[in-house]
Amino acid sequence: MLLAVFAFLAVIGGFKFFQIKAAMAQGGSYQPPPEAVTTTVATTEQWDTTLKAIGSVAAVNGVTVSADLPGVVSEIDFDSGRTVNRGDVLVRLDTKQEQAQLASAIAQRDLAQVAFNRQKEMLAKGITAQSAYDQAGAEFKSADAAVAQIRATIDRKTIRAPFAGILGLRQVNLGQYLSGGSPIVPLQAVRPVYVNFTLPQQEMGRLTPGATIDVTSDALGGSTETGKIAAVDSVIDEATRNVRVQAVVENHAKKLRPGMFVQVQLSRGAKVPVITLPASAISYAPFGDSVFVVADVQGPKGQTYRGVRQQFVKLGPARGDQVAVLSGVKPGEEVVSSGAFKLRNGAAVKVKNDLQPNNDAAPRPEDN
Repeated sequence: MLLAVFAFLAVIGGFKFFQIKAAMAQGGSYQPPPEAVTTTVATTEQWDTTLKAIGSVAAVNGVTVSADLPGVVSEIDFDSGRTVNRGDVLVRLDTKQEQAQLASAIAQRDLAQVAFNRQKEMLAKGITAQSAYDQAGAEFKSADAAVAQIRATIDRKTIRAPFAGILGLRQVNLGQYLSGGSPIVPLQAVRPVYVNFTLPQQEMGRLTPGATIDVTSDALGGSTETGKIAAVDSVIDEATRNVRVQAVVENHAKKLRPGMFVQVQLSRGAKVPVITLPASAISYAPFGDSVFVVADVQGPKGQTYRGVRQQFVKLGPARGDQVAVLSGVKPGEEVVSSGAFKLRNGAAVKVKNDLQPNNDAAPRPEDN
């Protein structure tokens, strides 16, 4: 019985061994079906060498107009959001007390002037001493200075626009008591405006005062404002290694407002040739970006089939649906434009170019 059992197990084990060996041999010779992909031919185009950056708008002149002296608001001569010129009256504070003091000071000055003139006549006749004449002259000058001081106080209680610009929202009301420095209304000069942005330190050699920039924003409705670089900061930010740049933009439409987010484009010179591919052709990875080039690949048994090889590339700027490839791809090579996510090096492919991915330098989505 034991011999029979051992013989039975040996027969069954041998059968399963040869069965598994045959399955492994069949799996080793299995060739997966080719993957369906779309391809595009790498071409060379002339691209503008431009730098793009994100900037913010700042006013050339911008302040919050405030009260110079304490007082009660007696008159408001502006509306929120209105455009004003330099010197326009915005708010008048109550000056009844100062006007009474001015009348008293004028009376004192007139009396001092009469006394001074009398001393002058008496000195000419030799009736009075020189010291009395000098004393009367000093009292007259002091009284005249007191009048000028009160008039200056009254003038400081008439608050005017320090420069031309657009007013913000009113922050005071009639009859409100204002202490010195209390805010009244923001005032921003919006023509021209500053546009501040940052660029990498390696671009400093291309930054020169007077260089032209183009500014775009959603607020401009598709139009572009042109400006010129006014200054480049003398200090590099140690955290980002970027340099701050300030440009002056005329803001003809007055649509750029301080604090607004804008996109800045700076031309770096003449056009340069680059190889362009659709963005869907790029396989992005931490260890490097790559594309799949379609070519005749030789299999392990010496057979030739249509497959792909993975090629690492160095990328440049993007424009719409297109990406510039600086190295790694040659003009005329056939590159996988969609379906690259399911490929590996040496994979067999089947090209089906019935439906191509977007490859437009200036795309316009339907629902933008």
